[in-house]
Amino acid sequence: MHDFFLNLDRHLFYLINHEWGNAVFDVVMPVMRNARFWIPFYVFLIIFIIWRYKKHGAILIVFLALSAGFADYTSASIIKPAVQRLRPCRDPITANTDISRAPCGTGYSFPSTHATDHFAMAVFLSCLFYKYGKWIAPALLIWAAVICYAQVYVGVHFPIDVTIGALYGSLVGWLFSLAFRKTVHGFSV
Repeated sequence: MHDFFLNLDRHLFYLINHEWGNAVFDVVMPVMRNARFWIPFYVFLIIFIIWRYKKHGAILIVFLALSAGFADYTSASIIKPAVQRLRPCRDPITANTDISRAPCGTGYSFPSTHATDHFAMAVFLSCLFYKYGKWIAPALLIWAAVICYAQVYVGVHFPIDVTIGALYGSLVGWLFSLAFRKTVHGFSV
């Protein structure tokens, strides 16, 4: 059964990395996974939240940072070394056919720390701001999902890496949103 899932994962990787490749994605996807592209978005969110919610906003940003930091640390420093899954660009089966649209990256592949971090932040913010507009949660989750898809498209992660990273990050984001609500009673958007 284990081999079935690994082969399915490699097949899905091949589809995304090869078959679904196109000139537009070849330009857009490497940009989507680059911190220089998404950091301004997060800086804007931080400034807006602190400006709009003052003291509670500052506490919210601390919890957002804790959520991303916890997701990042546990993903990169605990889970990846324990699992030790090779990246597609180093995997003996996929390395020869991997279309590398970004540097391979150091370290292991499972789970994707990009997926873990972005989904932790997206779910955290979605849990707190869903009443602000019905578009908030879908927009944040699509944002995180596109970054995850980009990781596979450029050839640095397998689909299962980003899927499990997204699920784990979502759990972390949800738990930290609960902790924030317990810490800041009466917070509303």
